[in-house]
Amino acid sequence: MKSLRLMMLIAPLALSGCSTLSNVHWSNMAPWNWFGSSMTVSEKGVGNITASTPMTQEAMEDAIGSDYRLRSGMKMANGSVVRYFEALKDNQLALVIEGDKGQLSRVVVLDKGIPTDSGVTLGTPFHTLYSKAFGACEQASGDNSGMVACKAPDSQHITYLFSGQWRGPEGLLPSDDTLKDWTLNKIVWQR
Repeated sequence: MKSLRLMMLIAPLALSGCSTLSNVHWSNMAPWNWFGSSMTVSEKGVGNITASTPMTQEAMEDAIGSDYRLRSGMKMANGSVVRYFEALKDNQLALVIEGDKGQLSRVVVLDKGIPTDSGVTLGTPFHTLYSKAFGACEQASGDNSGMVACKAPDSQHITYLFSGQWRGPEGLLPSDDTLKDWTLNKIVWQR
């Protein structure tokens, strides 16, 4: 009898498509998501965002989980239209996901809570990862001008973008003595 009463309370909600349940991502109810997600940057991608993740709103929402709010847009880059998603956590920009022709091309990590699988996080000083810039780093360009881009050790897909104070000529890589105090500002996974 108790189960019948309970069923009579739940049935109208289930049948009416209750608006409070319309924003629930049912894939997040899977048992492997019960204890929170620990998103990391690896050679495969960022968390569940991989090279095979379609550039659709639904696929990205499923991949990033319920900790993030997603917004999308389009922009021009190198003469072609690029679709992007911005993932926000606590109203702070955490991820920028870009792609074209339906395929993911890169993910920019701006959330200190997302480390690489080797434990590197935003704010890490340059000198803890590199003894010198030669052979690993170059001057960043575009939106990242003024930063230094360094290939992550033993990686084909991960780049670290460092920023700091420097008063030298534009386009010239700062000296190793200057770079040692720079900190990791962005982690980029590229296809």
